[in-house]
Amino acid sequence: MRPRKTAVWDLPTRLFHWTLVVLIALSWWSAEIEELDLHLWLGMGVLSLLIFRLLWGLFGSSTARFSSFVRGPRAIRNYLAGKWQGIGHNPLGALSVLALLGFVAVEVGLGLFSGDEDGLMSGPLAQFISLDLSEEITDLHEDFFNLLLVLIGIHVAAVIFYLVAKRKNLIGPMISGKAALDPATEPMRPGKWWAALLCLIAAIAITRWIIAGAPPLGA
Repeated sequence: MRPRKTAVWDLPTRLFHWTLVVLIALSWWSAEIEELDLHLWLGMGVLSLLIFRLLWGLFGSSTARFSSFVRGPRAIRNYLAGKWQGIGHNPLGALSVLALLGFVAVEVGLGLFSGDEDGLMSGPLAQFISLDLSEEITDLHEDFFNLLLVLIGIHVAAVIFYLVAKRKNLIGPMISGKAALDPATEPMRPGKWWAALLCLIAAIAITRWIIAGAPPLGA
């Protein structure tokens, strides 16, 4: 049977992916030109995206849920042996996704506690630690971004490898949401639009709470 276009990625997941790409690029650029105010707000945007993705990974569409693509070593061995069948992230690609999300989360977390030597531009949580420690975290924040760039480079190289060596386009489905698959393949089960909206509202609210210096919830 001829392959047919099948839904693979929902709109919230695709918007998250490409918005994260843009915000990380702008965050690097803003740091390079020392626009620290802009850099801080871009970092808050990335934080909101990460929180949204975490929630959407619990309540979103079937391919967005962590339970659908986070697998153990056996699944990875089956994939390498050509025995894996499914849509969305394959078991090996899932490791790359988790690593990227984890590295971005660490980078943002470091930024929350970073600050300059004058204390004029600091992350919203820098107030909870000493200035010396905040300065050390700032240096780590800068160095860790280089590791993140390496991981991003590996991710891009893998996408190119799949396109050139395996003739499998991973970029197209992340734009259109659909991929040419076997008709017998079960399509994505979409999440509810109101669930995506609630996840977004919760992500923005949590980010706003952090920006305010994470005051006690009962305050």
